[in-house]
Amino acid sequence: MPAGSNKKRQRQYEHIKESAEERGASEKRAKELASRVVNKERARSGEARTSSRTSTRDPRSAYERGGERSHSGSQGPTKDQLYEEARRKNIEGRSSMNKQELRRALGH
Repeated sequence: MPAGSNKKRQRQYEHIKESAEERGASEKRAKELASRVVNKERARSGEARTSSRTSTRDPRSAYERGGERSHSGSQGPTKDQLYEEARRKNIEGRSSMNKQELRRALGH
């Protein structure tokens, strides 16, 4: 459990840890995941003494980032995310484009 946490964060930690273990994560991995999530939430809400820039300034979740910053060679945003961006930018022909074509049209 991260040091300096309140009761709400302790409950959150336990819930995340138990969920991860139910999904098959080892106890060590479950504790690590729970600590990371709780620490990030504490940083975002101003409860932590120190926090990284990405914890406090990036409003998008990992899912919304579509693999950005994953450092594992991800394919970047999903086709659905690219399509939504193309729709917002009113790119013609977007409905018949594949992921690669959407990336080119958007300049990714």
